[in-house]
Amino acid sequence: TPFYNLQNSFDNFFKKKTKYPRFKKKNKSNNFLYIANDKIKINKNRIKVPCLNSEIKMTEKLRLDGKINSVTFSKKADKYFVSIQVETSNLEQTLSKGSIGIDLGIKSLAVTSDGHILESLAPLKNNLRKLKRQQRKFSKKIKGSKNREKQKLKIARIHIKITNKRKDILHKMTSFLTTNYNNISIEDLNVSGMIKNHNLARSISDIGMYEFRRQLEYKSKNRGVNLTIIDRFYPSSKTCSCCSIIKKDLSLKDRIFKCESCNLEIDRDYNAALNINKIGKALPKFTPVEITALRKKVFPYYVSSISESGIEHLVA
Repeated sequence: TPFYNLQNSFDNFFKKKTKYPRFKKKNKSNNFLYIANDKIKINKNRIKVPCLNSEIKMTEKLRLDGKINSVTFSKKADKYFVSIQVETSNLEQTLSKGSIGIDLGIKSLAVTSDGHILESLAPLKNNLRKLKRQQRKFSKKIKGSKNREKQKLKIARIHIKITNKRKDILHKMTSFLTTNYNNISIEDLNVSGMIKNHNLARSISDIGMYEFRRQLEYKSKNRGVNLTIIDRFYPSSKTCSCCSIIKKDLSLKDRIFKCESCNLEIDRDYNAALNINKIGKALPKFTPVEITALRKKVFPYYVSSISESGIEHLVA
């Protein structure tokens, strides 16, 4: 793992994404320790680390049975964590074979095609005032003083609290979806492009759209769920879920979708979720050779292909 991380650092440097790799410096990097499987011993809720005479007590036991490949210790704020990599063949399975479409947004974290609305906790927004106050105190402390280090630790605790709240709701949502649905459809959102809008950048980052998709992808792969990624240019919000008429003059401030053709009045996000679910269920599956021959839009759907196990991608 250390050499793998070093290789990634150099790859990002040559791609001009980051600066030249440097040695880790105390208090200025993520502190972690990697230990191979042959140097670690775990007994129930205790772990034996090399060069330490006594065992370290963990808050919980190891839940998985299998071969331990590696152990990584990390420190966040004033707390220590251990990540144990276990090789296991037991894969979780879904409880049902339903299909669902998900529309991600700012006002609500997610709206599903079966009518569920998951409100965003906005952890950064709710703790922003407290965070600013502590950062102002930090700026007034003398550099190198003990009080400055104490104040730095208080700020780190707030950041950890914000991160944990965001991860908690995302993990619960993605676990629920991959456990109860066999076919899931979401949009391929351009998050990096969306955060360039300075009016919405903080709200988009606070939701964690990219993290939502990342968790959904690996959990779908582990549980054998078909995850369909809808093309980002598909007008899911502007298309009527009833008659498939596209309303081109629909703006962001219009929260109710009103179809002039069939007189349908429906919530904008719920309408998008219905369209996303419809696309995910109706799309045929083609091989890469057939995709090359059919690389065009098939109205009103898009051609799809399975590029890796458990994940379907749509191409225009």
